[in-house]
Amino acid sequence: MELNADFSKRVVVHSNALEWQASPMKGVDRRMLDRIGGEVARATTIVRYAPGSKFSAHTHTGGEEFIVLDGVFQDEHGDFPAGTYVRNPPTTQHTPGSEPGCTIFVKLWQFDMNDRNQFRKNMADELAAPVDGVATAILHEDARETVTYRHLDAGASLALDAEGGLELLVIGGEITENGNELHTGSWLRLPDGGSLHAVAGANGAKLWIKTGHLVYAQPPAV
Repeated sequence: MELNADFSKRVVVHSNALEWQASPMKGVDRRMLDRIGGEVARATTIVRYAPGSKFSAHTHTGGEEFIVLDGVFQDEHGDFPAGTYVRNPPTTQHTPGSEPGCTIFVKLWQFDMNDRNQFRKNMADELAAPVDGVATAILHEDARETVTYRHLDAGASLALDAEGGLELLVIGGEITENGNELHTGSWLRLPDGGSLHAVAGANGAKLWIKTGHLVYAQPPAV
């Protein structure tokens, strides 16, 4: 399966407008944003766990990173409330689920295969003092990519080069970008060489942003 698999093109998806699709596990549904592959795929997805649902135990051969958007994600390593950013690098294992239910934004098979840096962070706790109405948290940085979380005050602007590509998820509020209104749940991907020029709306904005990584995009090595 290929979905938004041409990484040389700009893509905008308003995920809240997509229908939920059932996964192979009962009670776990998803909204696909981009994908290369079948059930084993390089994938970017919004996943919803119904209360009491879970996946079977599995190993993340190609790594997994995710943000908890609402509810509480759970596995044998603990409880992960809304606002948590998690990186589970290649070779890590878990049995995910959620007793109260949750929604996560998850990326699979997008790690350096030698990465072994596993961690969790409360994104808001990592924010530095705002500069010109923008507070920034660096969640992860290596030679391949930089992952940040940003709070924009109402009317604040954010300009970034998309060297290596850029990906953005609106977690809260809204922004205007290139004439488009992006609201909570909107996902934007810009190709290598592009640029981001965003202005926050009246409610400000909370943004997850990754840069540099799209030049490494490839199908999973299976």
